[in-house]
Amino acid sequence: MKKLKSVLFAFFVIVSAAVSAATVDTIQVQSPSMNKKIQVVVIRPENSSDKAIPTLYLLHGYGGNYSNWILKVPHIKNLVDQYNYMVVCPDGGVGSWYWDTSSEYQYETFVTKELIAHIESNYKVCTHRSGRAITGLSMGGHGALYLAIRNQDIYGAVGSTAGGVDFRPFPHKWEIAKRLGEYSDNKQKWDVHTVMESLHLIKPNSLKIFIDCGYEDFFFQVNEELHRKLTYLNIEHTYLNMPGKHNWDYWAQSIIYQMAFFDQYFRLP
Repeated sequence: MKKLKSVLFAFFVIVSAAVSAATVDTIQVQSPSMNKKIQVVVIRPENSSDKAIPTLYLLHGYGGNYSNWILKVPHIKNLVDQYNYMVVCPDGGVGSWYWDTSSEYQYETFVTKELIAHIESNYKVCTHRSGRAITGLSMGGHGALYLAIRNQDIYGAVGSTAGGVDFRPFPHKWEIAKRLGEYSDNKQKWDVHTVMESLHLIKPNSLKIFIDCGYEDFFFQVNEELHRKLTYLNIEHTYLNMPGKHNWDYWAQSIIYQMAFFDQYFRLP
C-alpha cells in the first residue's frame, strides 16, 4: 500500500509540475429530445494543433453537476495538457442515471447523440469511435458503461470509477425507483437497466474497458462481482483497486489512472 501511494504521489508531482494552460469553457447545448439547454464544461489542451484530437466524455455522480470535475479536481487541467485530448463534462440531471426513461429524462439520447453532434460540429476533434471514450464516477460510472455497451458504434473505450454498476442491492436509494418504478414490482426493468445484466451485449474486442474502485467504497462488492463476471465471460478489461472511500479524495486519484488509460487507447494505431 505504501509503495502504491509513493508511486502515485511521484507521478502526481510530475504531472502537476507544469503550469496548466488548458482552456475551460462552460457552454450550453440544446437538447431537442428534452426541449432545454444543458450546461457542459469543455476542457481543451493548450497545445492542440490543427490536427483533430480525441475526446473523453466525463460524467458526474448522483447529486452532482457539470462543474464537479473541474472544481473538485483542478489538476484535471494538467492532465488534459499532458495527454493532449479534450474532456467534456455534461450535466446529467438529478438522478438520471443517464437513461432515457421519460420525456424529461432523455440523457442517453443527449449524451450519445445530441452532445456528440454539438461537440464535433464546433470543435476540431476526432469524429470516429477510435477518438471517443467515456467514463465517470458513481452514477456516472454506471452511466458510462451502460451507454458504451449500448452504443459500441459510438465509443471505442469506456471507464468507470466507483461505479454503481449494480444498484439492485440498493432498491430505495438515489431516486432509481422514480425512474424505473419500485424494484419489487419492476424487477425485469431494473435488470435491463443495469450494467451487470448488459455484459452479454459486448461484442468481442469491441471496447477497451477500465474499472476501478476503492476498497472502502460501498460499491466495492458490486465492482468485484462485475470484474468476476467480465472475467468469466472472457471480456478483456483492466481492473484496479486502491485504498479509498466513495469521495473526492479517491476520485481525484483515480482520474490520473483513468486518463492515462485513455491516452494509451487513443495512441493505438
